[in-house]
Amino acid sequence: MDKVITDIDDHGVAQVRLNNPDKHNAFDDEIIGELTEAFVAIVDNSNVRVMVLGSEGKSFSAGADLEWMKRMASYSYDENLRDASALALMLKTLNEIPQPTIARVQGAAFGGAVGLVSCCDMAVAASAASFSLSEVKIGLVPATISPYVIAAIGQRAARRYFVTAERFDAHRALQLGLVNEVVDAEQLDQEIDRLINTLLANGPEAVTGAKQLVFDVAGKPIDQQLIDATCETIAAIRVSEQGQEGLQAFLERRKPQWIKN
Repeated sequence: MDKVITDIDDHGVAQVRLNNPDKHNAFDDEIIGELTEAFVAIVDNSNVRVMVLGSEGKSFSAGADLEWMKRMASYSYDENLRDASALALMLKTLNEIPQPTIARVQGAAFGGAVGLVSCCDMAVAASAASFSLSEVKIGLVPATISPYVIAAIGQRAARRYFVTAERFDAHRALQLGLVNEVVDAEQLDQEIDRLINTLLANGPEAVTGAKQLVFDVAGKPIDQQLIDATCETIAAIRVSEQGQEGLQAFLERRKPQWIKN
């Protein structure tokens, strides 16, 4: 049985799903490798316009698999370093996917799974979902996921939840900024479909460019170098084929060519 499944529909919507429900979609080194391959394939597929990251069964993901943790307990420092590097590569690959990414969180998301959610551009959670940065409970720290979780929830919240390992619900996750929407379970796919349709109505190159813009601008001083870079960005896309099509469609009050029926 494949533990990571990817499906892509005719509209360019990719569904990447963890498929290990008997173990609450806990992941190990094998699944981390499969996720990395799936994310790289999304990056390399120009037909993909949106990616949804979800999972089968009751839980989104329980984090690290128990058998994997048993093996890690006997690893040397160098072996642990290689193991952590593979997880870090998977998270970085997910975080930097140029297409917009949506996390579909139907249930519990613990430990490293909070990192998966944080690496996605947006997240929709069922009201019954719950979250925990649980690493300190077993004497560890959420190291590899920390850059992405801190970016999502901020330093103040991270300083609490990293050290308490408290379990918090979907509404608290919404307050923290970890998820963007909380809906009843039966409305989860409907809300994700709404986001997908909103994204598909926008210019594909503009969407990837706008996502990259956040990485390029965030945290930078507003100096002449940054101002010049943003001016060059808008000038380039205005004269691009897609930019011209979008502007003409707006002026002619018609749908642009990238919108499919």
